[in-house]
Amino acid sequence: MPEKVAYELIHLFDWFQRIEELTAHGHGQYMSNALNMEAGDSLLMKIGESIKRISKTGFPAPNGVIWSEAISNRNWLIHQYDSIDRALTWHTLTKSIPELKVALTPSYELARLQIPEF
Repeated sequence: MPEKVAYELIHLFDWFQRIEELTAHGHGQYMSNALNMEAGDSLLMKIGESIKRISKTGFPAPNGVIWSEAISNRNWLIHQYDSIDRALTWHTLTKSIPELKVALTPSYELARLQIPEF
């Protein structure tokens, strides 16, 4: 695995953890707090950018993952920030991201072996 991919995977899993913390208090808490919603947007943008970097290396997406979907989500959030559908963002944070985490876990485990000090 290219070192750049390993670093990106480690970053992704840090952000996955933050999403778990952000969503742990439920939909109501998330939707009632503007700072939480902005944090969710920011994390999704970072994830999309990281996946964009990974995809540019030619690193294959795991089964069931389409790199371009995460990249498109990032682009949409950045360029359509004034019309974000928070229900869709919540769905992405609580359904799509956990599925992405599961799919990327084997690659992440290899990345941690490759760069144990990170």
